[in-house]
Amino acid sequence: MSIYDDFSIAVNGDIRHDGTSLITYTVLEFHRMLQNLADNASTTGNDLIDITSSTPSARATDNIITLNSPYNIDDDAAQYLYNGSIEQDGGNTLYSGLVVVGSIAGATTLQVVQNNALYDGDAPFWGTGLNVDEAANILSRMLIKTKTGGNDIDNKKIRVYAREWGNTYAEFEVTMGLGNSVAAIFTSTDLNNTTVVTTVATWNTITNLEGYQLIDLLNGSGPRPYYSQWDRAAYTINQLYERAKWLTRRGSTSVVYGMDGELFRGITHQWDYDNEQNGPFMENDVISWGTGATAGTGALLALLDSGVTGTMWIQLLTGVPPTNNMEVTDSTAIATCDVNGTVTSRSVSPVFLGQSTGSAIIGGFGVGVQASDLTKNDKVFDLIGVQQTPPNLVTFTVYGLVSGQDRVLVTNSQASTIDWSQMTLNTALTAINETAVDVGTGNIPADTPQTGNLRIELDSGIYRLVPYLSHNSDDVFTIAATDFSGDEAAATNNVFISYIDKLADAATAIFQVVYALDRTLFVRVRDGGATPIKTFETTAGLSDAGGSATANRTSDV
Repeated sequence: MSIYDDFSIAVNGDIRHDGTSLITYTVLEFHRMLQNLADNASTTGNDLIDITSSTPSARATDNIITLNSPYNIDDDAAQYLYNGSIEQDGGNTLYSGLVVVGSIAGATTLQVVQNNALYDGDAPFWGTGLNVDEAANILSRMLIKTKTGGNDIDNKKIRVYAREWGNTYAEFEVTMGLGNSVAAIFTSTDLNNTTVVTTVATWNTITNLEGYQLIDLLNGSGPRPYYSQWDRAAYTINQLYERAKWLTRRGSTSVVYGMDGELFRGITHQWDYDNEQNGPFMENDVISWGTGATAGTGALLALLDSGVTGTMWIQLLTGVPPTNNMEVTDSTAIATCDVNGTVTSRSVSPVFLGQSTGSAIIGGFGVGVQASDLTKNDKVFDLIGVQQTPPNLVTFTVYGLVSGQDRVLVTNSQASTIDWSQMTLNTALTAINETAVDVGTGNIPADTPQTGNLRIELDSGIYRLVPYLSHNSDDVFTIAATDFSGDEAAATNNVFISYIDKLADAATAIFQVVYALDRTLFVRVRDGGATPIKTFETTAGLSDAGGSATANRTSDV
């Protein structure tokens, strides 16, 4: 087989690839073929071109070829050409040369995204490599259609993806044109992505709350804004990372923020706006702006709507980002607003969630994870771009319990028993609807859980169990309206935190605190029911690694 066998030329100028040959040719070889046929005395075979025909092609350089009208190729014929560009139809149609260089792990199929769509789908014609030159580190060479009907396709921009399961992800944006344009892709085996893909597909209890929201990591920064709140359920932080890769891998059918997971990247731009009319805008909607060279579209991933003003965070889908004072419109062409000030670009991570160390994540811009799923080794970045490091949330566990039978009490320890005077009341509790327990400025321990239980000494000597809803990290616990009028609690009465104070509902009972200091805890387990045990009491340490105790069940029959 030769190039003369693989292409046919019709009398109307249509040049088409014939047969099943998979041989590819450079654009220079293609031009030479046309010129060689054009100097023949008469046509041969299915190539209806000879010396009487108009000149079929022109060469500007070895990599820039023009087909003179009416000669033309179609998308299929373009798949068998490389190493340059083919322009035709008087410049109204252009196939640009793409050269991908770098190094990739395994049998990776590169993807090309153009105009917010996959060029030639999940299984493109270049497969795991076409027109490769290993010595030159060339991974693939092919033609990409970048102009049609006289119009550039998304300003001739494309993005090359490597999102192959088990390998690191990479992407490279390039603006195409005449001749060759180069994209560089480098991937390696991802040592933190070793789970079988079909297994990760079953991890559907990992969920995400999409859109603008506030998350307090209890690190002293207060509630901070993010565009997601991932819940890793019973899975590890690295398994959350693998799930994020699964959602956006090559071949994914998942929908992420309203779009094909294969196209999801994360936030690329943000801006403030004013003059909102006919709103509100809606998160995950596709918004648009501009015309011609200023046109663009974006997926609205997060929205802080303050009425006629606010802030938008988007993933740019097509075109260019807007500029100051440009009008932005929602997908219904009803809601509008104006960009107010500078548009800020944000860098995206190849895996939108961020990077994994195997035991911790370094999050992508604006990616939030619920506070209880993070550890002191994780780092996330809020929508302001500020790094947030979670405090050390530690767990204390009581093992060896019988669900529905054992009553468990865990408190601070003082002399190997309950620390009765861990705190004292600063203000008496006497009313029928008390909602605040004041223990005096600076007396709430720094590692006190945000919600939990108090035991408050009443004037009768009883220690009443009172759940608290929150505390201000200083002196006041907030409780539901509680009646103390029948048995009051005078100022200076004891108050202590019962970290666990319940009937066991499982074989273990836990509480979590933000570690501030080592603490000795008092543990008591009782069961005086049908199968009674002797009271179990012990002390146990709580350190920066957490702590535990195991109930010793001695029969009391």
